[in-house]
Amino acid sequence: MNFLKQEEKGEEIEVRKGVLFHHDNARPHTAHLTQDIIANFGWSVLQHPPYSPDLASSNFLLFGPLKQHLGGKHFADDDDVQHEVLLWMRQQPKEFYVAGIGELIKRWDKCINIGGDYVEK
Repeated sequence: MNFLKQEEKGEEIEVRKGVLFHHDNARPHTAHLTQDIIANFGWSVLQHPPYSPDLASSNFLLFGPLKQHLGGKHFADDDDVQHEVLLWMRQQPKEFYVAGIGELIKRWDKCINIGGDYVEK
């Protein structure tokens, strides 16, 4: 919650080139192996408030449309899946990501306004 309050006060996230990765704090995401891989990619991680899965952008921006795209397809191996996911992500227009980030900001704002409680869709 402190992170969200900092954002609400107008404190800016450092803007830099590269990837600012945002995910929730589920165990697979916070595991040392995952953190090492993210560090090896040279990515920075946007802090996520504890116990707030409803604020992870991937939960409402990417997974629904991506699941719909991948539904019913069969892949020979993990490399084929990764290729298809990357291809799909690259095919999304800039507006898709801009709209998703806008929705994330609205959701964060709603969370702040209700004192950190769960944010319904």
